[in-house]
Amino acid sequence: MNADNVLNESKSKFNSALEHFQVGLKSLRTGRASASMLDGVSIEAYGQQMPLNQVATVSAPEAQLIQITPFDPNNIQAIASAIRNNPNLGMNPSDDGRVVRIPVPPLTEERRRDIVKQVGQRQEDCMISLRGIRRDAFDAIEKAKKAKEIGEDDAKRLEKQVDDNLTAARSQAENAAKAKEQEVMTV
Repeated sequence: MNADNVLNESKSKFNSALEHFQVGLKSLRTGRASASMLDGVSIEAYGQQMPLNQVATVSAPEAQLIQITPFDPNNIQAIASAIRNNPNLGMNPSDDGRVVRIPVPPLTEERRRDIVKQVGQRQEDCMISLRGIRRDAFDAIEKAKKAKEIGEDDAKRLEKQVDDNLTAARSQAENAAKAKEQEVMTV
């Protein structure tokens, strides 16, 4: 085991956990229309489940409207029903035979607070995964120390570097969560 490998591997895992957290934050509603609000939606098309962005173009031409233009007009009903039946979205799409339009109503105070709770839950999930990555790195360092591949001083130095990386990742996650909370609570 190479000491730099443990450090680089843990750093890349920290970054991927942060990236996953930030992608999850993008899908949360903020009161403004965004094409990324529909990232998790999949529809039944051509006999299988497909992500919405593979069967249609999703855009937000106005602040309170999402517009979906399917590549195949035969999929319009499937797209509208998939969005209507998704409980996390709470949206009611309408179609004119060529385009699906989804008005994005302004958020109520109660709904804003629910979304802030979801941000907090996702932040906590991110923190849990970051701590798990730290634990795995510490286990690898301990294993190398017991196998006499690295010395006691090197192990302490590596553990400190992993902790520093964890602190940096944690502060990035906290900043992203605060920014999202502020965006959600802004009327």
